[in-house]
Amino acid sequence: MRVDLFDFELPPERIALRPARPRDSARLLVADGEAPFADRTVRELPALLRAGDVLVFNDTRVIPAQLEGMRGAAKIGATLHKRIDLRRWQAFVRNAKRLHEGDTIAFASGVSAVAEHRHADGSWTVAFAGDEPVEVLLERAGRMPLPPYIAGKRATDEADKADYQTMFAEKDGAVAAPTASLHFTPELIAALDRAGIRRETLTLHVGAGTFLPVKAEDTVDHAMHAEWGEIDPATADRLNAARAAGGRIVAVGTTSLRLLESAADEHGKIHAFAGDTAIFITPGYRFKAVDGLMTNFHLPRSTLFMLVSALMGLERMQAVYAHAISGEYRFYSYGDSSLLLPGANS
Repeated sequence: MRVDLFDFELPPERIALRPARPRDSARLLVADGEAPFADRTVRELPALLRAGDVLVFNDTRVIPAQLEGMRGAAKIGATLHKRIDLRRWQAFVRNAKRLHEGDTIAFASGVSAVAEHRHADGSWTVAFAGDEPVEVLLERAGRMPLPPYIAGKRATDEADKADYQTMFAEKDGAVAAPTASLHFTPELIAALDRAGIRRETLTLHVGAGTFLPVKAEDTVDHAMHAEWGEIDPATADRLNAARAAGGRIVAVGTTSLRLLESAADEHGKIHAFAGDTAIFITPGYRFKAVDGLMTNFHLPRSTLFMLVSALMGLERMQAVYAHAISGEYRFYSYGDSSLLLPGANS
């Protein structure tokens, strides 16, 4: 499909630079089948779902994956986006033309890495020096990798260390937050429990590629960056049982959705999964595992806007976004959310 079909105009003032406080006070735009849109709040979610439904969260934890350093007199910026092994990461590099294979980059606080290999997409494999775990080195020298549409407007600060981490964050490895889950609080979880709405977790370590624009003119020419994910066998079994009993599987965030769809077979059965996924979901895709999605509002021409358009239909999502813009919803990572339930019987 033509990428320009997924374009829209977003006033810059609609981009949220800070999250709602408390988190569950964020607005929630509900698109349920062809019913009129409903303007609600996230804390009303228990009344918008049914007992037996399952919310699926991503328990990845964002690491301080953005680094600033020097290669000689040249300033080098690196954003880690995919772990290769215990000491090596693939990274997007700023000022990469000043970098050559074998060069050492000196980051802050005595942390350094060797630029081992330049990939065809312009990213680099970097190998961290020393014996300390890379996670320890990043805590010392790195900073939270806020999305460019926020970082370009203000500096990262101490508040972002908590704001850009979900309450489910347990497993280190993401360089971007699964932002739909940022809206959840212990109070909201307790209310969902009382309403009989179940929850499960999986892991997808979100990569910095999630922020990359689609530069191709047609979706068939766009290559997704792979991300590592895992669904354990017990979780897969519980999800399949819940769906068989009539419950809906509602992914919280596009990361959860992409992994669920990667783990499902053609009959809709979810299997255990551990490995990379580069699934690219565009209109025409037949969803197998997911019955709904809670997600924030995404960038124009992005793979994530293509994904929600596949779920709901392009015209329906264009109407959702027009409603959100005219209604002054807050967009992107720290913005408001939407609950997307396709089909008349949702």
